[in-house]
Amino acid sequence: MEGANNVKIVALLIICLAVGALLVKAEDPYLFFEWNVTYGTIAPLGVPQQGILINGQLPGPRINCTSNNNIVVNVYNKLDEPLLLTWNGIQQRKNSWQDGTPGTMCPIMPGTNFTYHFQVKDQIGSFFYFPTTSLHRASGGFGAFDVHSRNLIPIPFNKPTDEYNVFLGDWYNKGHKALKKTLDGGRTIGRPDGIHINGKSNKLGDKATAAAEPLFSMEAGKTYRYRICNVGMRTSVNVRIQGHAMKLVEMEGSHTVQNMYDSLDIHVGQCLSVLVTADQEPKDYYMVVSSRFLKQAISSIAILRYANGKGVGSASSDHLPTPPPNNTQGIAWSMNQFRSFRWNLTASAARPNPQGSYHYGQINITRTIKIVNSRSQVNGKLRFALNGISHMDSDTPLKIVEYFGVAEKTFKYDVMGDEPPSSNNKVVTIAPNVKNATFRNFVEIIFENEEKTIQTYHLDGYSFFAVGIEPGKWNPEKRKNYNLVDAISRHNIQVYPNSWAAIMTTLDNAGLWNLRSDMWERNYLGQQLYFSVLSPSRSLRDEYNLPDNHPLCGIVKSMPMPPPYKP
Repeated sequence: MEGANNVKIVALLIICLAVGALLVKAEDPYLFFEWNVTYGTIAPLGVPQQGILINGQLPGPRINCTSNNNIVVNVYNKLDEPLLLTWNGIQQRKNSWQDGTPGTMCPIMPGTNFTYHFQVKDQIGSFFYFPTTSLHRASGGFGAFDVHSRNLIPIPFNKPTDEYNVFLGDWYNKGHKALKKTLDGGRTIGRPDGIHINGKSNKLGDKATAAAEPLFSMEAGKTYRYRICNVGMRTSVNVRIQGHAMKLVEMEGSHTVQNMYDSLDIHVGQCLSVLVTADQEPKDYYMVVSSRFLKQAISSIAILRYANGKGVGSASSDHLPTPPPNNTQGIAWSMNQFRSFRWNLTASAARPNPQGSYHYGQINITRTIKIVNSRSQVNGKLRFALNGISHMDSDTPLKIVEYFGVAEKTFKYDVMGDEPPSSNNKVVTIAPNVKNATFRNFVEIIFENEEKTIQTYHLDGYSFFAVGIEPGKWNPEKRKNYNLVDAISRHNIQVYPNSWAAIMTTLDNAGLWNLRSDMWERNYLGQQLYFSVLSPSRSLRDEYNLPDNHPLCGIVKSMPMPPPYKP
């Protein structure tokens, strides 16, 4: 009997060890997607044109996932041009191979497919994807990327009844090929033709507007989360909802102090989440979106409908929310609104510890980079530059030639200085713009905008603390005005005309990461750069190897594979 019991005990121990091994090896959940990228006829402003659809949709399919999920997206390129998709705001920890920029990946050629595989590691928030190749962004191809907190981590507001994704942006009735031809010819694409809301537009007073399908429906007394992104080409917008206040709760992956707003400026490439409570008379109401800082304002409206309300035709143009000022006072208004956005220090984000437990203001700055944007003519053609360098993509992606050890055959590091050239030096150099950066350094980046138009910038691979925006020129004394306590951790920052903005971040994510203008005309014509952040140890603890399925192109296509990184 005793021997039988011993056998049972040993068997139980074996089972426990096996289960424990499985638990140790268990991965976070996987989400699989299959996307067909095609052309299709769309009419965001009522004019039929060729657009870029994903699975026949614009906006494209929503990626709705949870922090730490593994995302696998098999993309079939059925266009007639090379294609890449980027995941705007997803940090791609240790994995710039999946970032979807021309500097990190060979494109998906027409008639072929590529499977992106990455993890949304330690992130939550509202993001979007879009094509980075050519001027494809002007024709669509965008969609939602929503990352939720894990169940064990509380969120700082009650779960809403539903969530809605809203994509806003300027639009051109010319397709991306015509716009590209204009830029390649050295001219600007000019003023947009209108504004769309989720790929459609309506105007007050149009008979079609009164009968239009609602953007979304709400039930009286319930609260909804609206995840709103500006996916346009160049225009800042302001959004407001007739008769309803908006409670800001999240911005680009950070929980915010929950202030109430009647209207919100959203600049190109930015996303935020607001809670809207259906607490008015049950009928239709207008969402109004209008341009910011254009000489001639453009706008669009959409209908938000109360279920079981008065229905079609019940929206009234009376008491429409007025837009903020659109002149110099408008810039001051927008700047003050930026200062009202604050990090929620007590809320948890992707991890259980409160956001405010990271005291970024107490970290010593190890490097300051000051960047001044410019617009100029080079050989009679329009170019945009950062500190006198106008970036151009190479035939072989920069990250790949670096990985293969042949970077010198394609580009030179640090052609752009950490300081802008003197005001007397107006020379613009067209070249790949790659800056060496030290792994885990804490850097300060100053954007100074001497032009008369607003700028927006996005940094791949990281979030940063947007610590200050002010008019005028920056100098070290301005650090006294930084918000070193509760600036929002985000990935996009606007820089107003004749103003500066300051950000801080730790370069703790090894890879090659794009710092770019999110205004796509400027991006296409050179207003971007890449940070090369290499781990000295060449270790898999810091960066993944080139994926086996990654296509090779250009000068490395026939080269032997380099030694892989080691554990």
